[in-house]
Amino acid sequence: MKAPPHQDQDRRLAALREYEVLDTDREDSFDDIVKLASAICGMPMSIISLVDADRQWFKAEVGMGVRETTLEESICSHAILTDGFLEISDTTADPRTRDNPLVLSDSGLRFYAGAVLATPEGLPIGSLCVLDDKPGELTPLQRDALRVLARQVMTQLDLRRALQEADVLRREVDHRVKNSLQSIAALTRLQARRAGTPETREALDIVRRRVDTVAALHEAIYKSQTDGHIDMKAFVEKVAVLIGGAAPDHIRIQTDIADAEIVPNQATGLGVVLNEFATNSIKHAFPDGRPGVIRFEAECRNEGKEIRMRLSDDGIGFDMAAAQRSLGLTVIEASCGQMRAEHHWRTAPGEGCALELEFPADC
Repeated sequence: MKAPPHQDQDRRLAALREYEVLDTDREDSFDDIVKLASAICGMPMSIISLVDADRQWFKAEVGMGVRETTLEESICSHAILTDGFLEISDTTADPRTRDNPLVLSDSGLRFYAGAVLATPEGLPIGSLCVLDDKPGELTPLQRDALRVLARQVMTQLDLRRALQEADVLRREVDHRVKNSLQSIAALTRLQARRAGTPETREALDIVRRRVDTVAALHEAIYKSQTDGHIDMKAFVEKVAVLIGGAAPDHIRIQTDIADAEIVPNQATGLGVVLNEFATNSIKHAFPDGRPGVIRFEAECRNEGKEIRMRLSDDGIGFDMAAAQRSLGLTVIEASCGQMRAEHHWRTAPGEGCALELEFPADC
């Protein structure tokens, strides 16, 4: 006979849909559970069955060969009405199953045992079951194992839901951060146009470039792979474009960056170093409209375990002893520490300036 609806059917179905698992592809983690359940219980068939409003759908199955059946054919819809476990030794003798279409055939189902899949709120959404074409009985150990595996199914489903919720939250945070950074950059640009002195305009332009770099870093992190690593080449090239867009016409930015991945903490420090170096070069290395080039170069060394980067300009150079007292160099020193980077300055009057960095990475 067809099972009646659960006493809390609306909440139960709402809970099932929150998992967003119905009609999804097969996954190894769930397939492994039904294979293990079948082997432990010595049964040819095992199913992770989710009981929907008008069908039962199988997230994983072994021995059945189908992905869903009607509720008239569902024994799991009876299981979810129990206190957590249903075992029917002979389906032809039980009033709940003796007229089930899957039981009536000569080679039909004769044994069923299912552990209910319940949400943390106690709402049943389906069962992990094993079946046979002959009557039988599970041992106490097999029943316990089936219950344990059912809890593992719910652990997997709860983890999926948590990841989905985290992804939604991440997208919302990304949207808000992106809008905030755009607003700050636009406001800074507007204030720079209204500034009454060249010094104020220059200061606001520096702020805007730093905001643009933060926005580029945010975009790189958002687009990074699930392991959280960032494509250094793409990130540095994006920062170079932003710096070049704000640089005077007589100064060019060039890049030659190897393919490598860095972690967000390193990318944060690197973005600051690139900005501070370029800002210093734009301000001091090319006086009186002198044409020049700022270059960002990087290569992988030591069998891909290390990155060597060189930031340079072909300007007039500067007095290193005097520069040590500047805020910009202090910021660069702190950022290199954040990157775990060894760094060395190469500069002399009339010979340009270079900053060489070495730091660990996954090339």
